Amino acid sequence: MSTRRLGPFTVSAVGLGCMSLSHAYGTPPDADAAAAVLHRALDLGYSHIDTAALYGFGANETLIGRTLGDRRREFVLATKGGMHGVDGKRVIDGRPDTIRRNCEDSLRRLRTDVIDLYYLHRWDKRLPVEESVGALAGLVQEGKIRAIGLSEVSAPTIRKAHAVHPVAAVQTEYSLWTRNPEVAIRDACRELGVTLVAFSPLGRGFLTGTLRDVSTLPAKDIRLAMPRFQGPHFERNLRLLDGLAPIAAERRCTMGQLALGWLLARGDDVVPIPGTTRLDHLEENWQGAAIHLDRATIARLEALVNPRTVSGARYNEATQAEIDTEEIAAP
Repeated sequence: MSTRRLGPFTVSAVGLGCMSLSHAYGTPPDADAAAAVLHRALDLGYSHIDTAALYGFGANETLIGRTLGDRRREFVLATKGGMHGVDGKRVIDGRPDTIRRNCEDSLRRLRTDVIDLYYLHRWDKRLPVEESVGALAGLVQEGKIRAIGLSEVSAPTIRKAHAVHPVAAVQTEYSLWTRNPEVAIRDACRELGVTLVAFSPLGRGFLTGTLRDVSTLPAKDIRLAMPRFQGPHFERNLRLLDGLAPIAAERRCTMGQLALGWLLARGDDVVPIPGTTRLDHLEENWQGAAIHLDRATIARLEALVNPRTVSGARYNEATQAEIDTEEIAAP
């Protein structure tokens, strides 16, 4: 696989988002199956592993530390703090003391002396972002983390944070059907030399064409609370897949690889981190880095899937209130 820059690091062009191994999409795989995915990822050449204190309320970091502790030098390790679990509930807390405690807990669970890239998972809007970033800068000075990142923030917030300490990466949802970063974040990142890390690059599985009936989703799957996967919105969005399938067939790739190819074509400063619980999908995503799309194909994809043709907002109102990212109004 080709490589890209992630702040001060060089990583595989496609990284591995580990959330689904412990969190969010129903019952996660058992420990052995999850460990097999992680080991196979490194064997294939994935060199960017992304997790968070929130995922499984620490379980995902524990999994990675236990499974990959003896292979630590083979990958760039990214995790997140400032949003974690307290008494079984998700809590956003960007106070400096909390960030420090989150980081120390993560170091212990990950069985490492230093975290390569540490994100502020959410901006705690109760206090200036500069205060939280100042705490991250302190962790850099102490050698506990090597670089800092932000997640789901707006262009003005990126600039405020960058003025306190250089920001290596900004993580946000970015895919063919989620184009919000193109409002302002992508330009701000390029202006400041910040890598844009794209989570959910496959549209939370939708763009793979394999999810056509939401009634099959487990009761605790987070997609059930997302408007795009509900009722008439989902039915309208399904029509998009009818147009994507023949383009993928022409390119002799899967629909998921087509979506990754589109995202990788956005620029060398964009690094997608698709997640999976399956070995076959892990290898499919790996091979997706080899998909190179010409301008005509990119134009066809963007005419088919864009903010005017995608139905529904990406988050419900409660979750939307927690983030800072510029949004495109849903049709």
